Amino acid sequence: MGYLKQMDIENFKSWRGRSVIGPFTRFSCIIGTNGSGKSNLMDALSFAMGERASALRVKQLRDLIHGAHVGRPASDSASVALRCCDPRGRESVFRRRIVGNSSEYFINNVQFTLTKYLEELEMIGIVPKAQNCLVFQGTVESIALKDPKERTKMFECISQSKEFAAEYNRKREALLKAQEDTQFHFNKKKSATAERKQMFRDKVEAQKHQALLDEVQEKRLQLKLAELYQNKQGLDALIDILRGKQRAAGEQKEELVSREQAVKTCKKEHGRLSREQQHLEKEIRAQEHVQSQCNSQFIKAKVNSSHLTKKMEQGRDALMKAQKHLVSKEKEVAEGKQQIEELEKSWRTYEKAAQEKVSRERDVQLDEDQLKRYRELKELAHQQGAGLSQQAEKINWEVRSVYEKIDFNQRRKKEVEAAVRGNQAQLEDLMNRAEKLEEYTKNCSSTLDECRRQEESLSRELEQGRRRSEEVTQDLGQVLEELRNARLDSHESKRRLQRKELLENLVRLYPEAVYGRLSDLCSPIHKKYQLAVTKVFGRYMSAIVVSSEKVARECIGFIKDERAEPETFLPIDYLDVSPLNERLRTVPGAKMLVDVVQINAAVGANQLRKAVHFVCGNTLVCETIKEAKAVAFDRRERNKTVSLDGTLFSKSGVISGGSSDLRSKARCWDEKAVVQLKERKEQLTAELRDFMRLKRKESDLKQIVAQAQGAKTRLKYAKLDLDNIRKKSLADAAGWFQEISRLESERANLDCQIQMQQESVEIKEAEMKKIREQIEQIERSVFADFCAEIGVDNIREYEQEHLKQRMELDTKRLEFETQRTRLGAQLEYEQKQADQQKKKLGKMEESIERIEAMIAEEKRGERNLLMDVEEAQNRLTELKKQLLLKKSQVADAKAELELKSRSIQEVNKEFVKLQREVMSAETALEQKHMARHNLLLACKIQALPITLLSGNLNDISKVQLDPESESTFTTLDLYDREAQLVVDYSGLAAEPRGLQTEEQVEAYLHRLREELASVEALLYHTTAPNMKALEKVREVKDKFQDVAEAFDASTKVVRNCSQEFEEVKSQRFQRFSKCFEHVSVVIDQIYKRMCRNSSAQAILSADNPDEPYLGGINYSCVAPGKRFTSMDNLSGGEKAIASLALLFAIHSFCPAPFFVLDEVDAALDNTNIGKVTSFLREESSSNMQIIVISLKEEFFSKADALLGVYSVYEDCMVSHILTLDLRPYPLAEEDREKQTHGERIRLV
Repeated sequence: MGYLKQMDIENFKSWRGRSVIGPFTRFSCIIGTNGSGKSNLMDALSFAMGERASALRVKQLRDLIHGAHVGRPASDSASVALRCCDPRGRESVFRRRIVGNSSEYFINNVQFTLTKYLEELEMIGIVPKAQNCLVFQGTVESIALKDPKERTKMFECISQSKEFAAEYNRKREALLKAQEDTQFHFNKKKSATAERKQMFRDKVEAQKHQALLDEVQEKRLQLKLAELYQNKQGLDALIDILRGKQRAAGEQKEELVSREQAVKTCKKEHGRLSREQQHLEKEIRAQEHVQSQCNSQFIKAKVNSSHLTKKMEQGRDALMKAQKHLVSKEKEVAEGKQQIEELEKSWRTYEKAAQEKVSRERDVQLDEDQLKRYRELKELAHQQGAGLSQQAEKINWEVRSVYEKIDFNQRRKKEVEAAVRGNQAQLEDLMNRAEKLEEYTKNCSSTLDECRRQEESLSRELEQGRRRSEEVTQDLGQVLEELRNARLDSHESKRRLQRKELLENLVRLYPEAVYGRLSDLCSPIHKKYQLAVTKVFGRYMSAIVVSSEKVARECIGFIKDERAEPETFLPIDYLDVSPLNERLRTVPGAKMLVDVVQINAAVGANQLRKAVHFVCGNTLVCETIKEAKAVAFDRRERNKTVSLDGTLFSKSGVISGGSSDLRSKARCWDEKAVVQLKERKEQLTAELRDFMRLKRKESDLKQIVAQAQGAKTRLKYAKLDLDNIRKKSLADAAGWFQEISRLESERANLDCQIQMQQESVEIKEAEMKKIREQIEQIERSVFADFCAEIGVDNIREYEQEHLKQRMELDTKRLEFETQRTRLGAQLEYEQKQADQQKKKLGKMEESIERIEAMIAEEKRGERNLLMDVEEAQNRLTELKKQLLLKKSQVADAKAELELKSRSIQEVNKEFVKLQREVMSAETALEQKHMARHNLLLACKIQALPITLLSGNLNDISKVQLDPESESTFTTLDLYDREAQLVVDYSGLAAEPRGLQTEEQVEAYLHRLREELASVEALLYHTTAPNMKALEKVREVKDKFQDVAEAFDASTKVVRNCSQEFEEVKSQRFQRFSKCFEHVSVVIDQIYKRMCRNSSAQAILSADNPDEPYLGGINYSCVAPGKRFTSMDNLSGGEKAIASLALLFAIHSFCPAPFFVLDEVDAALDNTNIGKVTSFLREESSSNMQIIVISLKEEFFSKADALLGVYSVYEDCMVSHILTLDLRPYPLAEEDREKQTHGERIRLV
């Protein structure tokens, strides 16, 4: 057995210079403080075994040189050498040196490549990839925590089956690809085979289909030929019939023509007589007209004579009246002349009396001389006062002129004032109009805004109502659909109504304490749980949930008082609810019943949940009876379960199935839904009715829109008027104000002028008064002597008295003259009237004479007209006699004409009948032609092989004719051209040629059509095959050959890939299974030795026994005194021992000359450390060299040698080592064992 003798380290990490680590005994222990460099020895071993720099806790190889981590490397190189000895004692030195950033590998001072170097290490049992000789710090814990997949990877590294993993995957992928290709080609071959079979089937079906088509074509050909043949026979027969009818019609037409000629002769004679009759009637009418004229003239003359007679009598009456009137007029003229004479006589009497009165009353009477002197003095006074008179006259004229000016100015003032008032009124009217328009505009704007707001409000309301109405209609439809789908009888019995009324009364009495019935307060979360929940609820289904026991007792008392049916109550505060078993929620295939029941009430949900917990308990609900039974009885603890169909399994073992009325009880959940749906329906219906009422507001909206439009129009025109008024007011206001100002100033000027003129008038009147006083003074001085002479004080007195008398006389004279003129004018008028009346009387006498002459003349004319009337009457009687004779001749001619006309009508009727028969034959012939055309066209369209003796089917028009189409020159030309087509009927069967009657022909054609219809029906119901199958058969054969060859080639490839894959798989499986089987066997023994207990067990099991490297490896241990459990449930120490057992078992498969363990005792207590130490000493004494790094005295005190590592700080930390051999100091346990062993030997 080989071993590690020592290690030579030079400038590696914390080891400066050349250091010798060793010598190592069979069981060596390395001790030292933390950070002294113990783990660097593990890195040195890994470095010497060829590990990469990343696994040595550095980034680059040169960082392994001592001092490189502080930037001061001790040398350019570093090296580590392992001195190993084989069982024969031969020493081999494996050294690795760092040069720059690369490594050099030496064995016994001979340089090798890395690969060769690693192979030499493997030859002595050191496998670097598997790290079968090193256990780093913390590796034990990581091994315990590895998952099955990671253990599989570890075993692959140990067994070196990982070398075949890449090739295994590659071969497997190649095999899978080859299998996919084979499957692909197999599918192609399968499809090609199916296609070939299908093609052959299609070929057979195509042949059958073609035969069927040929049969259909032959049937059609025979049918068309038979129809054409019968059509030809019918055409020939119709042509013969038509010719016979046409001949008979021609003969009848000749007879008709001859009779028509005779009728024409009769008509001419009848016409001549009729014309003579008409001529006589015309003469009679003319004579009657003459007679009527004579009668009218006679009557007119008689009327005129009577009129003239009456007129003459009236004239005479008028003459008498006029004579009487003339007498009265002459009398009035005499009276007028008498009145004039009396008036003159009265005037003369008055004048004489007036003169006498004047002479009596007046004392001053001037004689002629005095009058003359008076006139002279008057002239003298006038001359002396002429200047003053002129001045007075001038002043008077000036005063008059001023008065006229005053009047003018006053009139002008009034006009100005009127103009001012007019302008002010116009301005005020304009301003008032503008204010009214502004107010009207504001009112219109406010009205328009109000209308718009109302319109927007109504529109929004109507739109919302419309949308909501659509939503309500849709919801109502869904509700109705759900109600129809429910199909539940919603009729409530009297008992249920009583119970419902009772509950309502209780809720009304205790609104906050009575919650309602349990079935109303909760419901299953899904319909499928209804039977299960109903079964578990049982008698509590219709129980009333209340808040307290007190309320329940009061409710019971109320029920007793009302003599109602008994009710079950669930007082929440009185219920003893067991806690839910939460573990039951994890039972597979089952749910807790409380989880499938939901609370519907919004208030008091927590209290109601307590009542549901009380009723449901820990009951589980399962899908099927089988699952419910298994959950109820097949587990350790029995559970109360219920299946979805209502079968209940109690813990006691009682099983109760769903009763017949369980479904009717469960219907209460659906009935609640139906009630809710009905309430929802009523709500939606009421809302829909509201929307229908709302819809009536559309008329209001239209009215508001119309009002808004009217207000908008009024506002528009009001604004236009207001703008015009404002523009006009802006343009005219200044002018109006200027005009008013001008008129005011003019009125002020006129006031000033009027005042000045009035002052001027007053001055002039005063001046004129002075002048008149001067004139009077002159007159007094001139008439002073004359006044004294005639005895008056003042000449004015005389003049006033004299003038007064003169004026009275003049007045009376004027009245007299006026009365005399009036009477004279009246007399003259009356005289004229009398003269005119006389002239009128003369004229009336002359008129009466003329009328008498006219009456005599009219009498003579009347006698002449009477003679003319009698003569016309005689002529008329003679003409009427001639007319009667002529009428009898016309009647005889008419009777003869009617007789001949009746005969010609009979002939014409026969002719028309023949014509109809001809037309019928022509129509039948045309139909035959049309049928022949359609038959030939159908043959052309259907490509029937009809043989023509003359003509060609291509000459047939493609126009399909029907019986409704009218005959035209085109169709006649078409028939003529088609008549040139002669069909060869040699292919027609002999049977239709011998048919005679139409019934036989129709029966034969009907049979042919039925046969054709049956074949066509068979063809129709037959799926149309692939008619190109015959062409594709060879192509499918070639394709199948190619696919078969490709499938054979891919099969060969799969076979080869499978062989190669099986070889690699076998190699990989052998290596892995060899290692796994060895470790599986050894680990149990090692674990029992380490635990020092035979009851301990360690088990390795593969997830995939066929290919264990593809699955995970499970590692389970049974610690002493404990039951079987998973690795995760072991304690830290148990995990460490289990991991060490696994490490030593793996090491036993691939033993290395030494085994280095770094602080594997970290998680072990003293007892376990003693067990592990004893196992290590046993192994080191017989199987392997063990080197342990430990800090626990219980561990390193039992080693054969101690290697103490300590550090010294100079420029950087430098590690040193001290070695102590403990073999001279045997352990006390070993001495006791040796002593016990000796005693046993002596006893033996």
